[in-house]
Amino acid sequence: MTSPTPIRFEMPDLDAMATATGRVAVIVPPEGKLDPGARRANRLTRGALERLVESDRFAKVKPGQVVSLAWPAGMAAEALDVLVLPRRADALTARKGGAALAKLAGGKPLLLMAGGQVRAEQLALGIALRAYDFNAHKSKPEDEAAEAADASVTIAHTKAEEVAAAYAPLAGLAEGVHMTRDLVNEPANVLTTTEFANRLKEMEALGLEVEVLEEDELAKLGMRTLLSVGQGSDSPSKVVVMHWKGGDKDAAPLALVGKGVVFDTGGISLKPAAGMEDMTMDMGGAGVVAGTMRALALRKAKANVVGLVGLVENMPSGRATRPGDVVKSMKGDTVEIINTDAEGRLVLCDVMWYAQERFKPAGMIDLATLTGAIIIGLGHENAGVFSNDDTLCNAFLKSAGEEGEGAWRMPLGQAYDDMLKSRIADMKNVGGRPAGSITAAQFLARFVQEGTPWIHLDIAGVASVTAETDMAPKGATGWGVLALNRLVDRLAE
Repeated sequence: MTSPTPIRFEMPDLDAMATATGRVAVIVPPEGKLDPGARRANRLTRGALERLVESDRFAKVKPGQVVSLAWPAGMAAEALDVLVLPRRADALTARKGGAALAKLAGGKPLLLMAGGQVRAEQLALGIALRAYDFNAHKSKPEDEAAEAADASVTIAHTKAEEVAAAYAPLAGLAEGVHMTRDLVNEPANVLTTTEFANRLKEMEALGLEVEVLEEDELAKLGMRTLLSVGQGSDSPSKVVVMHWKGGDKDAAPLALVGKGVVFDTGGISLKPAAGMEDMTMDMGGAGVVAGTMRALALRKAKANVVGLVGLVENMPSGRATRPGDVVKSMKGDTVEIINTDAEGRLVLCDVMWYAQERFKPAGMIDLATLTGAIIIGLGHENAGVFSNDDTLCNAFLKSAGEEGEGAWRMPLGQAYDDMLKSRIADMKNVGGRPAGSITAAQFLARFVQEGTPWIHLDIAGVASVTAETDMAPKGATGWGVLALNRLVDRLAE
């Protein structure tokens, strides 16, 4: 797994600024007042920092942004980065500032003179999140390998021990996000269903209870819709159950359910060739569940949470499910398969039913890269949120907003549900082109037991993106780990 960049917290040493290599950063508030670190940088650069602060250029820099002086005189560093940040910046702005510094550092040593900055632990989290680089399959020249090994980050703060303690649980969140990104970025010939399950099983070392259900067990349980998706592949279908028991012994857990289609060809309803390589990310929902469970375990969350992921590969073959086939779910409802490329809901419905039957959860949240329709509706800025419970939904939307992870509530209703009527079975697996993301959610809603608060998150637009974001390079984002962690904290802790 890609490990987050190590971050050290030390008391400020102004003399070290002159000889520090890589990049040195100071924090200047929008009003331009220089703290001791910035004043030392100004003296070393013979007043260059003060001239910058007094310039029109500085006046246009927004909080959380960075302006740089390259190869500053009087310093060994290749750049002096000036982060514009109010002393009492909110958490998201501080995190954005840290991410901006990490992007500029590009894996080179970084010394941040944070002075007495409030929420410096959020600066550190921003650095850890943005410093991610998925390079597991790239050959590395010796000089690059040596440079990567020296990619240290030092945050000098007047209350170094306090900031280090505040950052400790956030480091677990960064590791959870990194795990999600790694899983989503991995090619399908590496991240098979078996390899995925093995990586989850390794988290037993963190205190999670991890159980892997194989195909024969799934057949006995009646998970026929899930098995129908993977029956065309040589990779065995699996369900992995991860249980974190950090709350009261008798408290019902929150259930997180993830779609884990490690590669999606569309099956017999074959996708077009152009862009099919992106379908390595169709296990994004399972990736978020895995990363969230890792984060909860690392920070020793005082909550009961169970994470379940259905791992399958959707391939065409002589054994594959055909359009027109009728399959019975674990619940007992029959489903007419109209389109084998609408497979994620077939995976989720069985796992959701199993989660409710076995764990009687206090609430259930499923996550899936489910529909292209949600991208048409919301683009890459927001995940689609569907829910049968206003209290749970509002708590999640608030948590996502606090973490800067875009989420937008979408409607449900009987008219959409009626679009799933089948002539020969209890339901179809698709409702046609109109309202595609909503009818997909309505399909899942049929597998939510009465009295179970439920949220469906369609993350097709936010799980992996083609342009970098404030907190991540292009590719997998890790969206959802931070929001779900905060929701757990809000509901159970």
